[in-house]
Order: sequence, then C-alpha cells, then structure tokens
Amino acid sequence: MTDTARSSIDIGAVDFDGARVYAIPMRTRFRGITVREGMLIEGPAGWGEFCPFVDYDDQVSESWLATAIEQCTIGWPEPLRDRIPINCTVPAVGPERAHEITARSGCRTAKIKIADHPDSLAEDLARVEAVRDALGPNGAIRVDANGVWDVDTAVAHIRLIDKAASGLEYVEQPCRTIEELAAVRRKVDVRIAADESIRRAEDPLRVAVAGAADIAVIKCTPLGGVCRSLRVAQAAGLPCVVSSALETSVGLAAQLALAAALPELDHACGLGTLSLLEGDVVADPQSLRPVDGYLAVPKTPPTPDLALLDTYEMADTHHATWWRDRLGRVRARLDQA
Repeated sequence: MTDTARSSIDIGAVDFDGARVYAIPMRTRFRGITVREGMLIEGPAGWGEFCPFVDYDDQVSESWLATAIEQCTIGWPEPLRDRIPINCTVPAVGPERAHEITARSGCRTAKIKIADHPDSLAEDLARVEAVRDALGPNGAIRVDANGVWDVDTAVAHIRLIDKAASGLEYVEQPCRTIEELAAVRRKVDVRIAADESIRRAEDPLRVAVAGAADIAVIKCTPLGGVCRSLRVAQAAGLPCVVSSALETSVGLAAQLALAAALPELDHACGLGTLSLLEGDVVADPQSLRPVDGYLAVPKTPPTPDLALLDTYEMADTHHATWWRDRLGRVRARLDQA
C-alpha cells in the first residue's frame, strides 16, 4: 500500500473484531482444495474480503489484506465500462463434465485447467476437445498449466493441445520462470500469458514480462488492490486479462472494478468462478454470476446476506480462531510497513 493510499484510509474505522469467517465447499477440487475459506470485513465504504490461501505466509497475505481494506474504506476508481466479458472456468474434470460446464455457462471463452499431474496429457487433450465441441468453431479456448512444465515439455504439449483445440487463444504460465516463458514463446506460435510470474514477483511493478509473454494476467486481490493493480498493468505494458482468486462475490467485486477501470480490455476475464463454489455469501440478485457470458460491474461492494453468513460460518472453532489470529498478525505487519 503506498503512502498516499495509506494516508487516505482510516484503518481505525474498519471493524476487524467483527470480521466473519466463512467456509464454503467447492463443487470440484480446484487448486488442490475442496473448501474455500476466508474472512469478510466491514468498513465505512462497505465490505471487503480477506482470503489468502491457507498455505500462504503472513508476508504474502499483506497484499490480500490491503485489497480488503481499500475496498471497505476508499472504494475504487470510476469504471470505464459497465459490463465485463467472462470466460467459463473448466477444472481438471472428465470430458463429459467439461462439455457440460462449457455448454451451460453461456460464455464464448473457456479457460481450461491442464497439467494437474505428470501423466495428464491424454486427459488434457480429451478435455480440450470436449470444450471445443461445446463452444463450436468460433469460441476461444485458453489453457492454464500453472507453471509446472519445463521448456521442452511445454513446447511439445502446447503444440498437441493447440491442435486438439483447433487453435488456442493463449497458454497461461506454461513454465515457472520468466526465462523459461521467453524460451517457450520463441518456439511456439501460440500466445503466452504470464500470471504467477507477475503476482509472485518480488516487485510486480518492475518484473520484465514484455519479452516473455504476450498477455498479462492481473489478479488484484493478491496484488494489493485495484489502484495498485492498475499500476502493475501499466508497468507490464501488455494486453491484460483480469482473473479471480476464488473469492466470494464480495472479493470478486474488486476484480470487476479493476477490469472496468483498465484503459483497454480486449479479452474476456476469468471472473466467473462462483460456479466453482457450492454457495455464496451474497444473495441474488447481487451475487456476481455471469449472464450470457457477461458480468455487470457493481457500483459499490456487494453486501453479505446475514442468513448466508450464518449458513457458511466456519464451524471449526479452532480453525476460525487461527483465521482471527492470522488477521491480527497481518494487520500488524501492515501497520508497521
């Protein structure tokens, strides 16, 4: 959080003590988890969401809390558009389920998780072919390997997956490092997108991705808020795709605010991820679920429904205490920064 942003925020007005801890089951294992956990925090401008994954340390979690504080205190920049095109998200599921998810989504772009285990190629190809069948010839397919391949594996697999897809829009983070991304980009005809290389960089404002990728995937929740993410997007110097961090509608609203504030937005965004959760803390019609492949941009943060907060209140009191202790530690780190 910059000094300028910090000076305009009254952190003392945020009700940290009254934060609610939630636990929402997931429809399918995603990113190795079956339950999404987090906290909802109320401030003078509404609610924010603090939901760093359980395995993230306190230092990494600082930016997640900065995003929540920005949202519930000062809000976001004025939007430049009132709706955002959305991709559906297809987890590492069988081809029939992949076809169903895509066909029911109403989206014209699909992002497919691949490479979830070392011998996944045959499954990946079948999943991609099923999604292409569901989308038809004019839909866009992008795949996400989460940085697990080496350069040679990435090159070989991208060529096969591109053929199965009858053309890929892009491949997201095929390898871990910037140098590996650049090497893959030189050897394939498919566009490369950088995600982890940006948000996990020591300084996302200075990471040199322009020579290693064609597209920047920006996630405002782990980057410290909408305003900072706009600066990261500008520094990347690439077309941007805004993607979620598996938030509820409360946190997703910040991601939508970022997508709405970008000077240019040429690609569908990965913000249709509520479909991965069994429920939400926000009731309809405020719940941020795509309609006909688009999400409307909310003018203010959605307000959690009290009955839903009770429904998804974390039942494990020991673990809920762990979350509250975590919030206290991370807040203390922000106060000292």
